[in-house]
Amino acid sequence: MSTSEGARVLSEGTGYGVVLGIGLVFAILMMGLSTLQNRYTNFNTATSEEFNTASRSVKPGLIASGIVSAWTWAATLLQSCTVTYEYGVAGGYYYAAGATIQVFLMSLLAVRVKMIAPYCHTYLEIIHARYGNVAHCVFASFALAANLIVSSMLLLGGSAVVNAFTGMNIYAANFLIPIGVMAYVILGGLRATFLCDYTHTTILMIILFYFFFFTYTQSDIIGGIEGMYNLLVKAGKERPVLENQDGSYLTLKSNYGLVFLIIQMFGAFGNVTVDQGYWQRAIASQAKTTMYAYLMGGIAWFAVPMTMSLAIGLTAVALASHPAFPYAGGLSETELNAGLTAPAAVVTILGKGGAIAMLILLFMAVTSAASSEMIATSSVLTFDIYQLHIKPDATPERLIRVSHAMVAIWAIVMSCVACIWNAIGLSLNWLYLFSGTIYTPAVGPIIMTVLWRKQTRAAALAGALGGLAVGVTSWLVVAKLYYGELTMATTGDMYPMLAGNMASCMAGIFITVAITLLKPDNDFNWEETKQINPRGRALEHASRSAEATTPDSESIKKQEKVGEVVSSVQEFNYSEVEVEDYETLRKSMEAASWSSSIMSFIVIFLIPIPLLLSHYVFSLNFFKAWVIITIVWLFVAASITSILPIWESRVAMIEIGKGLIADLCGRGGRQKEDMSSA
Repeated sequence: MSTSEGARVLSEGTGYGVVLGIGLVFAILMMGLSTLQNRYTNFNTATSEEFNTASRSVKPGLIASGIVSAWTWAATLLQSCTVTYEYGVAGGYYYAAGATIQVFLMSLLAVRVKMIAPYCHTYLEIIHARYGNVAHCVFASFALAANLIVSSMLLLGGSAVVNAFTGMNIYAANFLIPIGVMAYVILGGLRATFLCDYTHTTILMIILFYFFFFTYTQSDIIGGIEGMYNLLVKAGKERPVLENQDGSYLTLKSNYGLVFLIIQMFGAFGNVTVDQGYWQRAIASQAKTTMYAYLMGGIAWFAVPMTMSLAIGLTAVALASHPAFPYAGGLSETELNAGLTAPAAVVTILGKGGAIAMLILLFMAVTSAASSEMIATSSVLTFDIYQLHIKPDATPERLIRVSHAMVAIWAIVMSCVACIWNAIGLSLNWLYLFSGTIYTPAVGPIIMTVLWRKQTRAAALAGALGGLAVGVTSWLVVAKLYYGELTMATTGDMYPMLAGNMASCMAGIFITVAITLLKPDNDFNWEETKQINPRGRALEHASRSAEATTPDSESIKKQEKVGEVVSSVQEFNYSEVEVEDYETLRKSMEAASWSSSIMSFIVIFLIPIPLLLSHYVFSLNFFKAWVIITIVWLFVAASITSILPIWESRVAMIEIGKGLIADLCGRGGRQKEDMSSA
């Protein structure tokens, strides 16, 4: 039996229908939303500032929803179930905890960016302002490498599941999945990705509730929470987990699970810090609420892999020997590495209906994260490559055209690379564990570029490149010494991956700190970074000024007014632009530091360490409490990501509705009102 035949319960046509149909629906939806936005608000998708930064006006609920959407990859749903199948409840918890603290850290970095570079488009512009062209090109390479690996990984996991359920050709799926995403990103830009992220996240929450409640309240073969507990106890006796306490699936005392946690932590620092997508949300957010957005995003995202692993991952463990399980005798190593744990479990308890729900869920995860990667990469290619190094005097009109072209180009590139991974047999599991070795060396230098005034260019470059050399060397040496040979299997094992990820990140930090302490930069101040993109800010003010004082029906006069103000951009006085109160941002940064530290301590130390050190195996009552707390957490996450954004945008939605009704009733010509709250 092939890796795809066991769970194939849907027709190939269903696969093509979901991939093309849902993408088309979102493209049409985005076209409509962009039209409403352009007509009834002061935000126009035809401007580069709005396309790439959403005019820096997005409220915290929508930012939090976007963070959850962008951080919920196919790997989030598939890999969390895979490690649960391998290590039990420890796998799901360690997956969630290991990738949440990085979002908490971004609450601190997001506020810091607002303080030192309030008008930048990318974090790479800060590196360019501090260290010049060479350092900028090096870190741009790390950023693009991160975007490329993440983008292709999304398609690698998504196409495998589509193929498993429907038999759709994997290579066709790799190219067709990004089409709809590319269309709505080009139509609406960054704000479009936020709106679609909101839709994706809401659907994600609904399906997670469906999976969770069906598993624990409706499934006869599971038998509720107590039935799941008994099945897991039985599984631990029949197939004991190596290096788990008593071989149980019901313990956080898991040696391999702990190794995975460390790999997850270091690798995820690279994913969040080096990937422009997470900085993009900081840049797009309102400065005064940036901190809350990332803290809420981290809290909400934690519930996603926890819920998925506790419902679907444990179901795969509990029913691996059940006659209805599509892979007789349990999943093979190949099937496990391909991420087929979740599809197998869903088909077992839910049949075709569950397969369709899972297919939609995975498609939402892939496309929402892919949209984030497309707009992030487009920003890097447009502002950091094209504008800085090719055409510094590019007009806003040219920049928006280049941004559109880069989105389309990246959609093709990510598809081609995903096909290459498929062709050479590189699994999702291998790529997921390895990726941190490549881009985590840049984590320390990037963070200290934003936080540490005394860091030097030599320190930043040596840290990133030296860390990469140390990490790759450690990865290969450990694989050779531990297993005696270098193969796909040996280099993909836990200990070589642990060595590579840890060495890359820690060496990058150590080298950059050591060199800076030896010869610090005592002359640098942040004026250079604060001067980034004054022209873009001037254009934004000019456009808003023209639109706020000109009736929409007088479109020709409005364009003339914008042109008059834009023509004077060269004489624009940067000091006249209002900047967020520095003292308010400083207090927000202090609050972010304390809040992120406390939350990280809770999820990494306070909850798991006592359970790990005590070698505790869950009792039935403790397992019930674990399940109940998880579903309560999911309700909190749904409130943050699905209800809060609607409440925040209620005024703008009412005003847009009034404008639409007025037009439909023939009372057009309304003046645009200030929709900065949209």
